[in-house]
Amino acid sequence: MATTKATQSFVPVQEVRNGVILLKDGGYRGILMCSSVNFSLKSEDEQRGIIGGFQSFLNTLDFTVQIVVHSRKMDIRPYLELLQSRADAQTTELMRLQLREYISFIENFIVGADIMTKTFYVIVPYSPGGSTEIARTFGFGSKKTGTDDASKDQAFEEERVQLEQRMSLVANGLSSSGLRAIPLGTEEIIELLYRSFNLGDMENPIRYANA
Repeated sequence: MATTKATQSFVPVQEVRNGVILLKDGGYRGILMCSSVNFSLKSEDEQRGIIGGFQSFLNTLDFTVQIVVHSRKMDIRPYLELLQSRADAQTTELMRLQLREYISFIENFIVGADIMTKTFYVIVPYSPGGSTEIARTFGFGSKKTGTDDASKDQAFEEERVQLEQRMSLVANGLSSSGLRAIPLGTEEIIELLYRSFNLGDMENPIRYANA
C-alpha cells in the first residue's frame, strides 16, 4: 500500500521568523514588495533613464534575485456596495439616477473584462556557511534543545542582519529606476506563501523571473 506524503513535505519552507523565511535546506529568504511605473507613459529620455538605472542595478548584484509578479482579480463588490449606499443617501432624484446609471455601467463593464491588480515582489536569497552547516545550527533534523537555544537565536540574528544588508542593497538599486521597495513582515510573508502554494485558484496567477 503506497504511503501518501503530507502536503507540507513538498513545501521547502521550515518557518517564517521576524520577516525572514527559513528554508528546510538552511537557506534564508527576504521579500521586498515593489512599486511600479507606467513605462509607456514616460518620455523617451525618461525611458532611457529607467532602463539605464535598472541595468546599473543588475550590474551591482553579486547574487541572484527572483522577481515575482502576483496577478489577482480585483473584488469590485465593496466598491459597488459603497456606491449603492451613496445613492440611497441622496436627497435628489437626479443624483440617485446618475449614481444608479454609473453602478449599472460598472457592473456591465466587469462582466466582459477581468479587472486585475498586479503586485511586484523581489525575493532576496542568503545561504550563510552552506546549507548543511546552517541546518545543524538551527537543529533541522536534530532534537537538541536547552542551552543551544541561545546560540541558535544569536546565530539567526547575525545572519538576519546579513540578509537585511542585501535587501537594503536591492532596495537602493531599484530606487535608481524610480521604484520603491519595502520589506514584508512575517504576517505578510505568510499570506503571500499561502497564495503561492494554492495555485488551484486561477484568479490569483503568479509569475516568476530570475535576475
